[in-house]
Amino acid sequence: MTTFTRRQVLRSAGVAAVAGTMATGTPAGAFSASQNGAFGHGVASGDPMPDGVLLWTRVTPTPESLPGSGAGPDVSVRWEVSADPAFTKVVARGTAATGPGRDHTVKVIATRLAPGASYWYRFILGQEISPVGRTRTAPAAGAPVDRLKFGVVSCANWQAGYFSSYRHLAARGDLDAVLHLGDYLYEYGPGEYQARDVVVRPHDPAHEMTQLAHYRRRHAQYKTDADLQALHAAAPFIVTWDDHESANDAWKGGAENHTEGAEGAWSGRFAAAHQAYAEWMPVRYEPGGQMYRRLDFGSLASLSMLDLRSYRDQQAANGTDPSISSTARTITGAAQMDWLLGNLKSTGPQWKLVGNPVMIAPVRVPSTLSTAELAGVQKLMGGTSISGVPYNVDQWDGYEADRNRVVRHLRDNAVKDAVFLTGDIHSGWACDIPADPASYPATGDSVAAELVCTSVTSDNLDDILNVPPRTGSVAVENAIKAANPHVKYLDFDSHGYSVLDVTAAGVRMDWYVLAERTSASSGSALSTSFNVQAGTGKVTPGQGGLQ
Repeated sequence: MTTFTRRQVLRSAGVAAVAGTMATGTPAGAFSASQNGAFGHGVASGDPMPDGVLLWTRVTPTPESLPGSGAGPDVSVRWEVSADPAFTKVVARGTAATGPGRDHTVKVIATRLAPGASYWYRFILGQEISPVGRTRTAPAAGAPVDRLKFGVVSCANWQAGYFSSYRHLAARGDLDAVLHLGDYLYEYGPGEYQARDVVVRPHDPAHEMTQLAHYRRRHAQYKTDADLQALHAAAPFIVTWDDHESANDAWKGGAENHTEGAEGAWSGRFAAAHQAYAEWMPVRYEPGGQMYRRLDFGSLASLSMLDLRSYRDQQAANGTDPSISSTARTITGAAQMDWLLGNLKSTGPQWKLVGNPVMIAPVRVPSTLSTAELAGVQKLMGGTSISGVPYNVDQWDGYEADRNRVVRHLRDNAVKDAVFLTGDIHSGWACDIPADPASYPATGDSVAAELVCTSVTSDNLDDILNVPPRTGSVAVENAIKAANPHVKYLDFDSHGYSVLDVTAAGVRMDWYVLAERTSASSGSALSTSFNVQAGTGKVTPGQGGLQ
């Protein structure tokens, strides 16, 4: 069977569809200072600690101070944190300098806050006051915690639809934080990746981003979305990047969607992507620093957020490449692996949650699928194959030695209550992680669980096959589950978001699906729920749902 890279597929489709959308000039979402004011990109918070939280905004002090322009004056921005939304009980305040050198973004860490408490914050430039955001600190170290609730999202493609998932999460009012597991934005130009054959709203700038100004403008465009602004203002984010924040299938020395020379040097492009990310995201990261980090939530849970793009070796050429099992290749890098294993231990917080950008559970796709079905899964799972059977070498499946090291560590040290929370693959999964992932079918003991959220808007299998949802994909899902007994739930079609509920007795993931991603007013509904009971390392169906 002929194989194609994602880049080849994307650039051969959708060009005609975008022609009409580009004819009107400035795309929807492009920023105008005159229309949006000094704080037109909203406010955000992130990385909550027991005694403080990071606060973020972007200011536009003059009309020429547009994102990515490098223009405009240096300014001083005031910030305030209050124990009440009316700001009658201000508990912290300060000033922060910004200017074109950091694209007029502002990041400050408010400290000396009380643990496990809600706060409200705002920024002030001259006489203009920003929207008010709500945030929450983490519980004190070792403190008893009855329950935690996290929103879980990934893969939000502006061109493929509206961010209704963010609106629904913002309306809940019960989230301790939002975990964004990667692909917060996409690098493609209009016509290269959209909703099937329709560009719902074109990217700005109107070409693939490869330079710092491009990445800054694209981040800025995404943060003009009202639903994304609402969610950022409703709860702190805990984020990590995957590949599309820089380029598809990125690794430390390049990317599938990067042409060395014609698109500059990868080192420069990667650095530009990271700089814009550091400027525009509410995360305790600065260029040249370390993205992977751990946050603790009292005695109930730790959360290890991984960076699986900065240190990984190049993906194997295909699923038959013997380097897949080589101990010389890594997805984490040596230092991050040691750090991760140090977090996965029997002492400390009960639940060892891992923010994991790509799937760690092993997956094999049966050759009994039709040619069209195999091609669809091939495109969704990374564009490689073993004798016609798709195999995702961009995920932990392509770095077996690293995965085996994690699995052996959990098994040999009797580490309980490890749960991997994953994005990337544009589909919902609930999986056991077998103690021997190389055996097929993988049966027997499970050392941990994996819960995978679906995409916010990015194309799923039904989109690739161009069939109605819950029709042609169902047989594919059943075949994959039959070939992989540790996969207990699989939804290849839905777009939406998840909510993670954590208690001492167990962890539950609820999957919510959108009625229509291309509708700005789309509703959502609970699709299914899966539990991980404490001490078991296995997923079981939960209450409710439509599965």
